[in-house]
Amino acid sequence: MFKIVILGHGDMLSNLIIGATDAKCKIVGVFRYERLKTCSIYRKLKDFFIPSKEYSYIKSYGLPEIKAKSANSEEFKRELLALNPDIVLVGTWSEKLKKDIVQLPKIAMINAHPSLLPKYRGPNPYLQTIWHREKQSGITFHLMNEKFDSGAILLQKTVEIKPDDTGKELKERTVLTARSAVTELLNMLADDFIIPVDQSEERATYFSQIKQEDVMLDFKQSAEEISAHIRAFHPWSKTFFEHKNKFFIPNPYALEILENTTEIKENRTIVDKNNKEKSITVVCGDGKLLKMSNLKLYGILNKPFCSFYIKHFVKKHDKLL
Repeated sequence: MFKIVILGHGDMLSNLIIGATDAKCKIVGVFRYERLKTCSIYRKLKDFFIPSKEYSYIKSYGLPEIKAKSANSEEFKRELLALNPDIVLVGTWSEKLKKDIVQLPKIAMINAHPSLLPKYRGPNPYLQTIWHREKQSGITFHLMNEKFDSGAILLQKTVEIKPDDTGKELKERTVLTARSAVTELLNMLADDFIIPVDQSEERATYFSQIKQEDVMLDFKQSAEEISAHIRAFHPWSKTFFEHKNKFFIPNPYALEILENTTEIKENRTIVDKNNKEKSITVVCGDGKLLKMSNLKLYGILNKPFCSFYIKHFVKKHDKLL
């Protein structure tokens, strides 16, 4: 069976390790993204006292670690040449790999991208697919080239997006799908049973990293759009809305869309509040109400006073900015 090198981060890396092992492949090297982002002393302390899941998998499986500082470095290139892998698997990796690196493995360098390519190319499809209210996402294994997420597709699997999903739940289901899918992929490659399919550039969409202004909610949008916005950003970032120079942080697990039976119809207007529930209910752009419970006030000094603030300073008919 194949000799494999795996590059990755977090749960995707862990599941690619399990999937490649289930396919009876020999993993000859693992390069974890932590090595790019943390200094060596801090990483060693963290590995000893609070090891990450991927580091625990690497140690429990007895896998050799690649210790380069970049996947584009001469150091990494030398290690890969020495390991002479048939396939390099990549899962959750933000470096744009150079052409001479991509061409090093004997068979292919293959990326596991968490969307149904060519849609949702870019760094965080989990967030973007929920934010855009898609009903499904998926995992795509594709050949890598010097462009992001654009190589020929080898295998795709669909993942359902459930109505109350946050980015966290979608990611968990996607990486689990990647585990079984990579086993299937490697077995199919061993049997010469895969024909790469070029991506359609006409259907391609790309979304870059979120910007600072993206975290602010707009209550001129529909209740479903706002709910999706809040849920999509969890767990990577919080979202915010403003009330009289105070910023509230909604809880992505405490949202409720309601029909508006009140006399208040103008969007951005508060129709109800409850300090015990730490909730505010507001009219959205489609006329429906969004009730947001378990709210928090932004700022260390403000956090203990959320219930007090809602009770004494939030009023019915107030407008959210």
